[in-house]
Amino acid sequence: MSTRVAYLGPKGTFAEKAAKALAALEKLDSPEFSPCKGLRSVVDNLANNLCEAAVVPIENSVEGGVTTTLDSLWRNKNLFIHRALVLPIKHSLMSSGSISTISEVLSHPQAIAQCSQWLNDIIPNAVHLPTNSTAEAIRMVRGSSFRAAIGSKDACEGLNILAYPINDIEGNCTRFVLLSKNNIKVDGNRASMAFSLKSNSPGALLKALNCIANLDLNMSRIESRPSKRELGEYVFFIDLDLNNNKKEFEKITEELSPFCNQIINFGCYFESEVE
Repeated sequence: MSTRVAYLGPKGTFAEKAAKALAALEKLDSPEFSPCKGLRSVVDNLANNLCEAAVVPIENSVEGGVTTTLDSLWRNKNLFIHRALVLPIKHSLMSSGSISTISEVLSHPQAIAQCSQWLNDIIPNAVHLPTNSTAEAIRMVRGSSFRAAIGSKDACEGLNILAYPINDIEGNCTRFVLLSKNNIKVDGNRASMAFSLKSNSPGALLKALNCIANLDLNMSRIESRPSKRELGEYVFFIDLDLNNNKKEFEKITEELSPFCNQIINFGCYFESEVE
């Protein structure tokens, strides 16, 4: 039986590359890859049982957390992380024209942000136009001499590579996660959670974080997102390095409960890196 895997399409995106790598690492049965238009759609496909797994970017080393993914995970509380993959991101500028004729640059907002300094230095007068994905941008500039796209050089499909790499930071990379509705995994070198506090009062967050410290768990990431209920109320997303502390992690929900209104445990998982 095949396993349908949703990802941010169309074909040729970095997300497709990550989806294929994660499916192989997780040894999914006969994976069928389903490109979706928009990150929210990727998560909704999984939440609505239109696929068995989904791959989404959750964090970039330059731009930080991918807010659409974080908000979708908080909204859909029955999704779990089964594996993570850190993928190096090297962007190309491609077009049917030449760099001297470019007046518009199209790409996903994250890709544009990751190349913003280069664009400002090399083609400062070009207008930046956001698209749903890098692959969509590549499709939209084909045949145009004044439009260029930012995306993977592997997906250029006949366009001229005008410059590569153009990302501002040499070590630019994105962490992708494989999501599933299956039960939480209990093995891995990392764990992820999200929680909201019972009160917006002095020391409330510190008390929650002290619970983590008292369990001797190293918090490798913390990020806040608005709860969308009222101004000043936030949801906190955290990643934990487990190492040999998996038994301590099993206690974390109980320890956090006195200080938190809601707690979502996305589970334990292994994280890999692509060289």
